[in-house]
Amino acid sequence: MTLKAGFIGFGRMGITHFSILNTHPSVEITCICDQSRTMLKILKKYLDVRVYSDYKEMIEKEPLDFVVISTPSNSHAEIIHYALDHNLHIFTEKPLALTEPEGREIVEKVKGKDLVNQVGYVNRFNEVFVEARNLVKSGIIGEVRSFCSEMYGATILKDAKGNWRGEKGSGGGCLYEFASHCIDLVLYFFGKPAQVKGSVLQSVYSSQVEDLVFSTFIYENGFSGTVISNWSDESYRKPTNILTVFGTKGKIIADKHAYKIYLKENSPNDYGFHQGWNTRYITDFAKPVRFYVRGNEFTRQLDYFVECVQNRQQANVCSFYDAYLTDIVIEEIRRDASGTQPSGSSIDDGLKTDMNREQKPSFWKRVLGSGRESHAS
Repeated sequence: MTLKAGFIGFGRMGITHFSILNTHPSVEITCICDQSRTMLKILKKYLDVRVYSDYKEMIEKEPLDFVVISTPSNSHAEIIHYALDHNLHIFTEKPLALTEPEGREIVEKVKGKDLVNQVGYVNRFNEVFVEARNLVKSGIIGEVRSFCSEMYGATILKDAKGNWRGEKGSGGGCLYEFASHCIDLVLYFFGKPAQVKGSVLQSVYSSQVEDLVFSTFIYENGFSGTVISNWSDESYRKPTNILTVFGTKGKIIADKHAYKIYLKENSPNDYGFHQGWNTRYITDFAKPVRFYVRGNEFTRQLDYFVECVQNRQQANVCSFYDAYLTDIVIEEIRRDASGTQPSGSSIDDGLKTDMNREQKPSFWKRVLGSGRESHAS
């Protein structure tokens, strides 16, 4: 079965997703929508696809199975609603929406629809972070006491006003672009925090948005951690995520390429770790992907999405609901930083039933190429 795909937005992420899905044996990309006339001319000249400047016209005219949304953040909610109204499976770049009410409306709308919905928080498909989460869940470092989730990069080294990344109303700023990945990674490991405290949003170069984000997450079972993000750090050549988790029996430090685990005593399980520092590189346990661009995780997330569409199963790795929880925490950080009191909104019981869903272990066994269950409950 060949799935027909349409792309909405053809910037850096749109091109990345296109290069991956254009090589998928079960996907045919038939149309692309973008606001840039120059881009549409290039696409028309070099690709055998139909091009549009209006996504509504594209969705109305094209017989599609799914769409890939890679537009500026403030347009995601509107496009998602329109695609859902036309019963299309959706892969969208993060964030899901810019406000909690917008996200809630999307999550409520997709409930009851037999449609695959996934958001591009790509760290959930990185083999190192999957393995690190499995280790934390296994209790190998004991009870978690604290953590630090960080992201650094040199994305903004001058005021980006005039570009959507430098405009608050367009969903620009470090909080949505960088810190959202840190936050989502924390929720992937530990779930949603009970409280968000001590949040600070600071500018370095930007006049309208924040360039640095700092916040403390507090959990009901007694541990806490920090989120630190800076997209104006020129000492980093590429955006870098680092997660450190400290436990009663040791600690683990992970990035996209490797993890280091320190144990106070020899590990009794089959991982073969010894007392002291142990290092595992992604090449030690990751399986190659069919097409590589920017990292295995970019292909894995899209292949998983296509697999779910083909099998008519709901995507339960980074669904709209998962991204909605991240959006809620982003809003809590912004309120906390500004001193604004919470609006009193809460997650209703119908949505709460989805909070503890677990991913299918068979998929993660394929990801890691290991007999160990890599997505522990």
